[in-house]
Amino acid sequence: IRAGLDGVHALQPFCEGMEPAGLKRDFGGRLLLNGAIDSQRVLIEATPDVVRDQTRQVLALMSPGGGYVAGASHDYILEETPLENVLAMFDTIREYRRN
Repeated sequence: IRAGLDGVHALQPFCEGMEPAGLKRDFGGRLLLNGAIDSQRVLIEATPDVVRDQTRQVLALMSPGGGYVAGASHDYILEETPLENVLAMFDTIREYRRN
């Protein structure tokens, strides 16, 4: 923040120092936070139902107060990600934003 950063992309929830709840608590009012939906364990390896559940959990944690852009924990959605999981994540984000 002192260096002039105004956002962090992409949050990787299993990397040391990038735990989403801690980042939201400590920096949510001062930085835009992006990512945190685990690319490997959720988007690539899980079922669409798990993707929807995990996406809702991340949104519930990170969205309050604003300053969050939902997305995968990598800079982009990895090519080995099943299409049905990509759609499950985006559909869940869209549904969450409507409520």
